[in-house]
Amino acid sequence: MTLAETMAQLEAAGTEQARKTYARHGAEAPMFGTSFATLKVLMKRIDVDHELALALWETGNFDARNLAMKIVDPRQMDSTALDRWAREASAAMSCGNYAATLPAEGPSGLAKAEQWRTSADAGQQRAAWPLIAQLALRDEQAPDAYFAAMLHEIERSIHTAPNAVREVMNRAVIEIGCRSPELRVAALASADRIGKVNVDHGNTACETPDARAYIEKTWAHSTAKGFATPAAHERARDLPRRRC
Repeated sequence: MTLAETMAQLEAAGTEQARKTYARHGAEAPMFGTSFATLKVLMKRIDVDHELALALWETGNFDARNLAMKIVDPRQMDSTALDRWAREASAAMSCGNYAATLPAEGPSGLAKAEQWRTSADAGQQRAAWPLIAQLALRDEQAPDAYFAAMLHEIERSIHTAPNAVREVMNRAVIEIGCRSPELRVAALASADRIGKVNVDHGNTACETPDARAYIEKTWAHSTAKGFATPAAHERARDLPRRRC
């Protein structure tokens, strides 16, 4: 599909109701209001088209960028491109998280997580935590000690972090707790010390998950399915950015 054909299909599928919903979640124009069901149909038709993904990203359109994150080949993205997508991605819904997790599909995941976590750029600071969470679930070679250290960092700073960062830090506690039995124990203890995490979700029905309850529920679900850990369960599934 060409860029023009793809944009035309995205525009034709857009609805006013979806635009209103996305706007409540923080999405900004330009956008068509294309459903994620339509994006998934287009993704299956296109599969992976790196050049088209780059062109879609350049439009700045919310829906086009959501599709770009589904069809891009992260292995062809250099460090500068990864930085840019993380910085420019909308924080609306989970879309910004998907751009943040792209380095986890290559060899630079941990290095990018540390670069972004210590960056002066607010967008990259926020992106660090979805990346760390994704690495906890999918990078089997990363040392558990790294994620234990991240739990301590979250405990230290979550309550004073910006609203959007508090949200992704809380999610990181959950996903670190799903990596291994040892980190399950550590994350549950961190969740207890952290206590309630207050996140303003605006005019939406979104709620901040209770980390302890979510960790325990996820372990029960994955082990009932025959997986040793929720992380092993996650690795058996398609990537979040492509299954949403």
